[in-house]
Amino acid sequence: MAGTDPPAWPQCVHRDAGERCRGHRVGSYTACLAHLDSGERAAHLATLTPGADLDHRGTPFTQSLLDELLAPLRDPGSGPARVGEASFDEVRFSGDAELGEVEFGGHCSFSSAVFGAGVYVREVRVGGDLRLGAAQVAGDVWLDNTDVDGDAWFYGARIAGALHFGVRVVGRSAVFKRMTCGNAYFTGARVEGAASFEGAVIDGEAAFDGVVFEDGAEFTGVRIGGRACFDGAHFHRSRACFDGADVGGDMPFAGAHFAAEVTFDGAAIGGDLAFHGARVNAGAVFRRAVFRRTARIGPLVCTGRVDFSDAVFEAAVTVEAAAAEVRFRRTRWASTAALRLRYAGVDLSDAVLEFPVTVVGRPRPFVSPEGGPIAEPGLSDARVRVTSVMGVDAAYLVLADVDLTDCLFVETVHLDQLRLEGRCVLSRPPDGLRWIRRRTLAEEHHWRATRYGGRWTPAPPGVETHEPAVLAPVYRQLRKALEDSRNEPGAADFYYGEMEMRRHDAEASRSERTLLRLYWALSGYGLRASRALAWLVLAMTATVLAMMLWGLPQSDPDPVSVGTTDGHRVTLTTKKPTPINPRGPYTRRLSTARFEKSLRVVTNSVIFRASGQDLTTTGTYIEMTARLVEPALLGLAVLAVRSRVKR
Repeated sequence: MAGTDPPAWPQCVHRDAGERCRGHRVGSYTACLAHLDSGERAAHLATLTPGADLDHRGTPFTQSLLDELLAPLRDPGSGPARVGEASFDEVRFSGDAELGEVEFGGHCSFSSAVFGAGVYVREVRVGGDLRLGAAQVAGDVWLDNTDVDGDAWFYGARIAGALHFGVRVVGRSAVFKRMTCGNAYFTGARVEGAASFEGAVIDGEAAFDGVVFEDGAEFTGVRIGGRACFDGAHFHRSRACFDGADVGGDMPFAGAHFAAEVTFDGAAIGGDLAFHGARVNAGAVFRRAVFRRTARIGPLVCTGRVDFSDAVFEAAVTVEAAAAEVRFRRTRWASTAALRLRYAGVDLSDAVLEFPVTVVGRPRPFVSPEGGPIAEPGLSDARVRVTSVMGVDAAYLVLADVDLTDCLFVETVHLDQLRLEGRCVLSRPPDGLRWIRRRTLAEEHHWRATRYGGRWTPAPPGVETHEPAVLAPVYRQLRKALEDSRNEPGAADFYYGEMEMRRHDAEASRSERTLLRLYWALSGYGLRASRALAWLVLAMTATVLAMMLWGLPQSDPDPVSVGTTDGHRVTLTTKKPTPINPRGPYTRRLSTARFEKSLRVVTNSVIFRASGQDLTTTGTYIEMTARLVEPALLGLAVLAVRSRVKR
């Protein structure tokens, strides 16, 4: 270990307070550069020319000694100092360390170095790696107008102050794993290789605005105490990974570009995530993320999937996203939430809602802070399609202006308390005279597809097909939800679906199913006025015809009066003869006069309940039957009309 184990280089013989100096011997001397006498040092420096390699590992340095070392390496005319490879591992630097206008042909290494104050590097070019791994800096680190052709290596560095990484280009990788610092500023840097901040700890704020990561960036497990700004950052080729990150403040990504997936799996975010003008080409993953005080996420435009599965929202939040798919599987909201979405297929399976959550299909594009619409390239179908609410306690769920064509409702709890606002579209049966136009559930499509084939939508792979006994309660609860919101015409379709499922329920008794079939055939469960009226017209036509053939007598019977007289008083008894059944061919009974009488009898029977017409015995029974059946059909037609217009 540095400081205790013998060094791997020829060690200086100088001792201070009994402790031997760890500095690298200079040339043929027995001491390091710091412990050479003035003559020896001058003689050694006289041998240096621009481009020479430097190896002063373990040497104690001051600023004046560093300047003295670099002086003979500068080109004539006070040009930049030119160094080959420089090894300053484990140096001990007293006070501030300033390194300016130096060109390193190879690596420049300060690994495990200890700086008593700050480090200031400006106008430096490193042809190889720049290494500060495990270095300890008591102040700030400034790298201004610096270029690194190789790796920038800060693995395990301990910086008490701020890191100002003003490196214009890092030719290969940038490694900041397990680095600690106060604040960190990487504004405008460009990293040609992979960048890794895994396990880094930044106590204050971090600024990565305008940074270009050509081969992605790894922020796994990073801890940032304050705000982390990524405005205008570009992540090319590989993904941007923030898995397990812990950020205490906001994380703005305005104008950022993600060529591959960006992941926040298991991250903890303390503030808002702004994505104004950002482009996410593949997908954004927030699985198991915890949003502590996040009030707003978005507007996020993503051509792939945005996944909030198993995430936890601890504060009231607004999520704005335009994406191909948005998942909220097993997501938990501990406060209110407004999900304002565009284009997306939304999956809410098993989500936990402790407060009201509103899913809104936004018809207009999101607006930037400047007031203009945010572009949505690669997205075409603006419908917001809710694909599943299975396992959700719908008591706190509000769906507004969404497409429920493919939504799965089975296993939803308190579905009767679901609120449907605006225009919520459900699927329709296939076209054709056989099927009634009504709103149906996707699960009914799945079940009917197993019986009637492909004109009904079959269940997607992995989705269970449920029997009518399971679907009937779902329709019933949705009907109640619409009735409670005073939308009885909308609830009528769900009542029809409930009755259909009961009619097809193999577990119901035969008598119940027979009664439901009759109810369906006569009036569509009291919801199809045209069907009831058709049966009424048919029944009245049959009744009129029966009356003409058998119900009206041969002729209207005239009253007959019979009396006696005893010279002072006359007693009369009037009797009406029994109607005579019609005789003769049926064609002669179908006359205009008999039709008019029959029609009057039937109309009075249906509407006014009494005809006042003398009828044959058969006609009396026909009229009794008509009085029972036809007003019921008329009532079903009136009921069907009322169910469609009542509010």
